[in-house]
Formats: sequence, C-alpha cells, structure tokens
Amino acid sequence: MSKIYTNILFLVVLLYGFQIHAQDSINKNAIKIFYIKLNEEIQPAAGRLIKNAFNKAVEKNADFILLEINTYGGRLDIADSIRSKVLYSKIPTIAFINNNAASAGALISLACDSIYMAPGASIGAATVVSGATGEQMPDKYQSYMRGMIRSTAETKGRSPDIAEAMVDERKVVEGISDSGKVLTLTSKEAVKYNMANGIAENIEEVMKNVGVNNYVIEDYKITSADKIINFLLNPLVNSLLIILIIGGIYFELKTPGIGLPILVSLIATLLYFAPLIIDGTAGLWEVLIFLVGMGLLLLEIFVIPGFGVTGIAGIICIIAGLTLGLVHVDGFHFNVVTGDLLARAFFRVTLIIFAMFGLIFFFGESLLTLPGFNKLVLTSDQEAEKGYSVKRLDLYNLIGKEAIVLNQLRPTGKVTIDDKIYEATSDAGLVEIGTRVRVIGVDSYSLRVTNRI
Repeated sequence: MSKIYTNILFLVVLLYGFQIHAQDSINKNAIKIFYIKLNEEIQPAAGRLIKNAFNKAVEKNADFILLEINTYGGRLDIADSIRSKVLYSKIPTIAFINNNAASAGALISLACDSIYMAPGASIGAATVVSGATGEQMPDKYQSYMRGMIRSTAETKGRSPDIAEAMVDERKVVEGISDSGKVLTLTSKEAVKYNMANGIAENIEEVMKNVGVNNYVIEDYKITSADKIINFLLNPLVNSLLIILIIGGIYFELKTPGIGLPILVSLIATLLYFAPLIIDGTAGLWEVLIFLVGMGLLLLEIFVIPGFGVTGIAGIICIIAGLTLGLVHVDGFHFNVVTGDLLARAFFRVTLIIFAMFGLIFFFGESLLTLPGFNKLVLTSDQEAEKGYSVKRLDLYNLIGKEAIVLNQLRPTGKVTIDDKIYEATSDAGLVEIGTRVRVIGVDSYSLRVTNRI
C-alpha cells in the first residue's frame, strides 16, 4: 500500500515539475509588454513618469510599450517632451485611450505607433489655452501646435489635416470638420477616419487586436523617491517653498543671528531646486543666479551703506533664479512656448512674493505670535531682574558722542563713530544717510540716537 502512495507522490512531483518547466518555457518565449498608466494632468510629474518609464522599458528589453491614457491635457512644453520620447522610441508603442485623450493627451496619443480606444472614449480638442484663464492663446501659439500635431500625425501615417482640425476651428476637412469648432472624435469616428486602429474594452482585447497572444505584462511602478520628487514638483508645493525661502530671509534679517528662519530658508531652497535639477527642468546655472542674488542682497544689507544698485541686482537675481527654475530652458534659448511659460512662471513667483510681503505689511511681526509660530520662536523676555544680562557695557562709553548715519535709520540702521560701525535706532523715525546724530542711550546691543543735536 505504501508503495502505491509513494508512486502517486512521485507522479505528482513529476507532473508539477513538468508544469513549472512548461510555464517557464512559455514565459521565456512570451512577448514582453511594458505597461504605463498616464491618467493625470500633463505637468512636470507626468513628464518625469514617462521619461523614467521609457528608460526602464529599454532596460527590461520590452517588446512593446503599452501606454494607457486618460487625461484632459496640461502644459504644452511637458506634452512636447513626452511626445518626443514616444515618437522616437525604438520600442513599438501602443496607446490605449480608456476615456479621454484631450489637448496634450491627443498629441501624445498620435505619437504612438498604434491607437486603440475604449467604447465611448474620445480624442481631440487640442487648441492651446492659457493655464491661468482658460482662454485661447494667440495664433502664434496655435501655429506652433498646428505644426507639431501635423508633423506627429504625418510621421505615424495618420491624416495631418484631421489632426490640425483638432487644434484650429478654421480648418475644414470635407465631411469631417466644417462646423467652425475644434474637432473631437469618438472612438468609432477615430477608427472610421484611420486616426485609431481599433476599439477595445480592455488591455486583453488591445493585445488580441495587435495580434499578440502569448505575452507577459510588467507594470511600471513609481518608487517612493519618485513620489517625493513628484510631490515637491507640484505647483502648490513649490509655491509654498518660495514663501518659506523669502520669508525665512526676511525674518532672519529682523532677528539677526543664525537661527530658525535662515535654517527654514536654506531647507526650502534645497527642496525647491533639488527636484527641479533631478527632473532636468532646472540647471545648476539657475541655482548659481539665485545664490549670486542672495550674496548681493546680504552684501547690500550688512556691508554697503544705503540700498542701491547692489540690493536691486540681488533681488532681480533671486527672482530670476526662482523663475528660471520653473521652466525647461535649453541653455539661454527661448522658443515661443517656453517664452509664454517663462512669463507665467515670472508672474507666479512675483505674485507669491508680493502676497507674502502684503501679509507682513498688514500683520507685521504679529505673524510670529500666531498659533504654531510661538512654539518655534522665543517670545519670553530675559529680564535683568531675573539675572539675565545681554548688554554690552562698552557701548555706554559712547553716550553723548556724535555719530554719522551710515545707512538710513528707518528707524533702525547703522552709524559710525571713530570709523567703527554700530547698530542704532533713531528716536525720530527716518533719518537720512550722512546726518549727524548724538548717542542718547543703549538698548542691549544697539545705540539709541537722536538727530536733535
């Protein structure tokens, strides 16, 4: 009896081993499909997703790249970057539009070697509009898009005229587009006019229509590092980082000494530029411009009396560095599209800075007493009666002496006495450079002066 059980067990093991061997043999001969989901707005994170995914597909020796698309569009410069990656891919590309491929999504889809659409899906409406207002951009932008989408469709053997009608409502294609509105095609219409290869309910039907039966699919998985970078590339997040950068500098100048504000500013600067450099949007020269601006501003505040060319140049460099970091610029070359994006990036940076200083103007240093801030900064007084001593006794020897204002007292600034520079506060508000004042008292590390000599 035991011998029978032994034989049965042997047969089971043998069959199992044969099955594993057969499966390995099938998998070894199977077509490798690299699957990428593009179901988000076309922003920097999407551009990074496609770039990394296509590089990974090459690394994995994939036979096909299957790009599932569901997007209403987004930034044209990012879409153009994705289009180029898809258009010139050495691995055959398949687009599966499972809902919408509008605007930038239509351009990316048309760059694929074959297009399959789910029932009820649509492709088109690729007019260039302003991201801020949603209004149609001037004709020079439409012209750029028309040329790009025509070229893309032509390269893949599709009708350039139909593709152009997706951008320009004036384009008439007999029997297809004569309504005076930009063209959007349903899945059936796209197949009918040879803008798509077929209709498919799911990925299995897509591969069946392509003529591939024995295949394995590998999904592209976003790493934790990519998720962090994509989060930092979010326009809302890097806008907040700009506030922290500028706000940290401001509050550090209001409370001199290396402390929390400057630390926050440095960390925010790192978090702002690092993902942009990794993504390829910003280069080291943009960071250099920003750092030069910081250096000039600090030089103006702490070394050069008054506020003039150096300080203004510093502010310009800081704003330029932050702005240029937001747009992809090839060296110093700006084309039509990046010119518009540059203007929008500049507007966003300056708007954020003005909004922040508006808050500071209305609320002043009371911002530091808001819930949360008072846990991060020292708000208690260190009174002499309790044993604290923060005064420089040598300053008392200067009481009664005359000083010359080195930079404007508003009411705080700097004065010189015997070629030495001291912090000073005026008792009469604004005092101009070069005015003679008299020391009338000492407040910790600062002199109290009056221009009523």
